[in-house]
Amino acid sequence: MKLEAYPRVSAERSNFSASGAEFEKSAPNKAMRQNNHPAPRAICYTKTMLIAVDTGGTKTLVASFSSDGSLQTSERFETPKNTEEYITQVGETIRKVLGDEAPTAIVVAVPGTILRTGVLRGARNLGWKNFDIVSALQPQFDCPILLENDANLAGLAEAHALPETPQICLYITVSTGVGTGIITHGRISEEFGQAEGGQAVVTHDGELKTWESFASGRAFHEKYNMYAKDVTDSAQWQEIGENIGLGLVAQIPLLNPDVVVIGGSIGTYFDKYAEYLEPFLRAHLVDRTPEVRAASHPEQAVIYGCYYHALDRLASEAA
Repeated sequence: MKLEAYPRVSAERSNFSASGAEFEKSAPNKAMRQNNHPAPRAICYTKTMLIAVDTGGTKTLVASFSSDGSLQTSERFETPKNTEEYITQVGETIRKVLGDEAPTAIVVAVPGTILRTGVLRGARNLGWKNFDIVSALQPQFDCPILLENDANLAGLAEAHALPETPQICLYITVSTGVGTGIITHGRISEEFGQAEGGQAVVTHDGELKTWESFASGRAFHEKYNMYAKDVTDSAQWQEIGENIGLGLVAQIPLLNPDVVVIGGSIGTYFDKYAEYLEPFLRAHLVDRTPEVRAASHPEQAVIYGCYYHALDRLASEAA
């Protein structure tokens, strides 16, 4: 499977070396030729694989990328709640997808806040707290291991899927919970990298509540005992749209994004509630309403975000 969903990797982003190696241009793939995008430049290493680990509340996906951005091999497993079992399973699965290759870098995506020390402060859906994933995993691999919030990584991939990379892209994932990722100039924002937009407090039904507590897929299921795929009532789609809008009217004036991208399991039904969300935003935002659009590939955004994040971090370290 080629990197066709997120084809724009600029020469500037990938212009770094490892182990003294130089770069060479790769042939553009079919999607790039058709869309007149510049081809990514191959990253020539003595080690040639980038590993993405998308840790979910239910399942974890481990995928390998070659240096030209091609998705090579992927494996899924049930996410263990026990942290030691998780580290063991991740290590075994990474070695399985690598085969005879050696990793250039490993990026682990987690559904929680990363402290500036690089430790996962907490992942509510998994019951993890103060989990130092990098230190636990590092003895198994001789390469950089990066830990990042999954919404930040998904936002990074979706920002690259846009026709033009915006100065500020606000990514919202609406699924079991509500998460946010803030991308500035095509990179995860250092200033807002720890932001938890889903925990913003807004007024809903006359009470102060966290945005996630009423706008998430979990909240909708608890109220109606159904999932978004089962909704046929336009009034319920209006409720979903306006619940998402309530949080956005608090986020948008603070960040002033050029574009808002909505992903996650509920994000995939954007066309069902957009007709209610967009007028809600226009009515409540005084100055201007940014473009709001659905995620291009919400199911794959996190792993491709891992790929882009690895490019950024390795380039910064080599500079």
